[in-house]
Amino acid sequence: MGILDGKRLLVTGVLTDASIAFHVARLAQEEGATVVLTSYGRVLSLTRRIAGRLPAAAPVVELDVTSDDDLAALADRVREHVDGLDGVLHSIGFAPEAALGGNFLHTAWPDVATALHVSAFSLKALTVAALPLMPAGGAVVGLDFDAAVAWPKYDWMGVAKAALESTARYLARDLGPRGVRVNLVAAGPVKTMAAKSIPGFEDFRGVWEARAPLGWDLSDPEPAARACVALLSDWFPRTTGEIVHVDGGVHAIGA
Repeated sequence: MGILDGKRLLVTGVLTDASIAFHVARLAQEEGATVVLTSYGRVLSLTRRIAGRLPAAAPVVELDVTSDDDLAALADRVREHVDGLDGVLHSIGFAPEAALGGNFLHTAWPDVATALHVSAFSLKALTVAALPLMPAGGAVVGLDFDAAVAWPKYDWMGVAKAALESTARYLARDLGPRGVRVNLVAAGPVKTMAAKSIPGFEDFRGVWEARAPLGWDLSDPEPAARACVALLSDWFPRTTGEIVHVDGGVHAIGA
């Protein structure tokens, strides 16, 4: 038996087989879970194709987390494949180009609003949309990037990650009585499709090479994925509102 034996999980954010979310889905299946993926728009066909690389077939339901209609329809769409959920992975983030790259002082509100909506508010929106499928409780896990400091060129995405962290705490407060745990995994930098849109992403390599006491491999998403799978399991029954750092220890080491 795996640690997710019999669990039903909804996994967002699978774009390529380099995605942390892809490896969460893969490991979850290997640990006994039934997985349903989400995607939308132009990347829907891409997600369906990548889903074929998982150990078992995984259905893909349409979900744009900024669409009220999609959020309202989520429970019914998921019920076409499973009768409920035990866990949800939030692997969603986006900031317009103008909100990144050293433009912090000049970014206009519409671009900031987009970053906050997609990258932070979506955690609340997704969780609330999934609640009807989790009457007995369950686990929500979101992917984070440490927002305790200001990173070069990360700009308003860093602010959005700080908002994500706060959102997770408030969700943990309000959903704990319903048996829903809400936690984040703050992963070190990984070469994903999302990372390619961050100006100066390669600069992080030097930081992690110099400061990670356990070392860090930017091409290996599995350490972060393993942490997500653990938090989606029953092995953390009284842990909520937590941020688990999977970054080789960089967050604990001074400059």
